[in-house]
Amino acid sequence: MKTTFSFGILGCGMIASTHAAAIRQIPEAQLVGAADVSRENAARFAEKNGIRVYDTFEDMLRAPEIDVVCICTPSRYHAANAIKALEHQKHVVLEKPMALNTAEADLVVEAACRNQCLLTVISQLRFSEDVLRIRKLMEENAFGNISFVSLRMQYWRSPEYFSASSWRGRKDFEGGGALMNQGIHGIDLLQYIAGQPRVLKGKITTRSHAVEVEDTAAALLAFENGALGTVEASTCTYPGFPRQLEIHGDKGYVVLRENKIRKLLTETESIDCSREEEQNVNTYSVPEFSDCTMHARQIANLIHAVQGREALVMDAAEGKKSIQIIEDIYRSSEQAD
Repeated sequence: MKTTFSFGILGCGMIASTHAAAIRQIPEAQLVGAADVSRENAARFAEKNGIRVYDTFEDMLRAPEIDVVCICTPSRYHAANAIKALEHQKHVVLEKPMALNTAEADLVVEAACRNQCLLTVISQLRFSEDVLRIRKLMEENAFGNISFVSLRMQYWRSPEYFSASSWRGRKDFEGGGALMNQGIHGIDLLQYIAGQPRVLKGKITTRSHAVEVEDTAAALLAFENGALGTVEASTCTYPGFPRQLEIHGDKGYVVLRENKIRKLLTETESIDCSREEEQNVNTYSVPEFSDCTMHARQIANLIHAVQGREALVMDAAEGKKSIQIIEDIYRSSEQAD
C-alpha cells in the first residue's frame, strides 16, 4: 500500500493557498510542485511554498512523481483540466463547480470511471462535525415529518471583487454567479442533508453588479418526502450575512449557520447558541478561507479511499448533483421569462 502521496497544484490563484495549507496538514501528503498559465505566478507561488515549478500543465501530468493533482483554475477549465489529469492516471482534487453544466459533469464522471482513478469535488462542508451530526439526526428521523427546508445565502461581493479579475462575472467562465459560483457549497449542503429536491420554480436576475451572471436568485423546491424548500442567493446584500440552513419538522428543528449548529430542538435535546459570538468565518463577504481544516479532511479522505481504507465521500457523481439543481433553477427562470 502506498503510504505517501505527492501533490501538484494547477492554478496558483487565491484558492491554491488553501489547498497548499491543507496538504501540509496531512501526514500522508506532500506538496511537490505547481503550474499555472502564468509561469511568473507559478514561480511566485512555488517560492512561497518551497516547491518546484512545472512550465506547463502537461509537464506536471507527465511527471512520474505526481500522484494527485489539485485543480484550482477558473471554473471554465475545471472539467477539461480534470479529464486531462485523469487520462494521465492522476487522482484529482477538483475545485467547485466541477463543471459549468451537467453535460460537462457527465464527461468528468465517465473519465474517472474509464481511467479507474479517484476524483473528489471540493465540498468541504460535508466534513464538518455539525453537518455530519445533522445528517445523522435526519437519518434517525429526529425532527419527525419534515415540512420545510430553507437555505439563505445573502452574500456581498464588492465591485472590486469582479473588476480585479478577468473572468469573474463572465458567463462563459463561471456558468453562473450567486448560485453556481458563490452558492454551490450551500446547494450541496442542502441536498446532502435533506436529499435531492425537484425545482418547482426558479428565478434569477442581476440587480446591482455589472456582470453577465446572476447576482440574485430564488427558488421553490419539493423534496421526495413531500417537504417544501426555498433557496435565496445573492452577492449584493450588503454587508453580507452568514449562510443559514433551517430544517423544520413536527418533532423539532435545526438552524445551521455556516457550518455550526446555532439552534437545535428534538425530543431528547435542546441547543441554543444564537447569542454566542459568531464564529470567525466571513466568506459571505470576503471570499477567503482562513481555516483549511475541512479541506484537509476531504483531501485525506481521497488518500484513504485510494488506499482502500475509506469510502470516497464526494466523488464526481456526487459533485454533479448540486450542478443539476442549479441548472434546473436556471432553466425554470428561462421558461418564466
